[in-house]
Amino acid sequence: MPGMIIGAGGGVKQVLVGSGVGNAIGQYAVQAHISPGLLAWLVAGLIRVATGSATVATITGAGIVAPLVTLVPGVNRELLVLATGAGSLILSHVNDAGFWLVKQYFNMTVVETFKTWTVMETLLSVVGIIFIMILGFFV
Repeated sequence: MPGMIIGAGGGVKQVLVGSGVGNAIGQYAVQAHISPGLLAWLVAGLIRVATGSATVATITGAGIVAPLVTLVPGVNRELLVLATGAGSLILSHVNDAGFWLVKQYFNMTVVETFKTWTVMETLLSVVGIIFIMILGFFV
């Protein structure tokens, strides 16, 4: 099963990259002077909310943001990876298998799972990108 999820993430990534979406986002980011790390976090976060899969969000987000490494001078690849990973954690909700796994294992209601799991995942993501952006000033 994990292989299918990774394969699906790779397929989505390839469609987006092959269609030029990755380059378009990269060009937009360069013109708009958006921090590559923040962009990686946002892209992965949007994909995570849409698909429910952190794995798909990471793979697809990395594929979309990868052109920034060549377009923006001085991009720290390691921080870009961390930002993508942090973005892939945000807002776990009902389309995420992990949401249901936690709900069932801890015998919680959907509302309780939102109040605990979703809030925790979102806090991890937001605090993560804050620390990554701060770290970017020193690295």
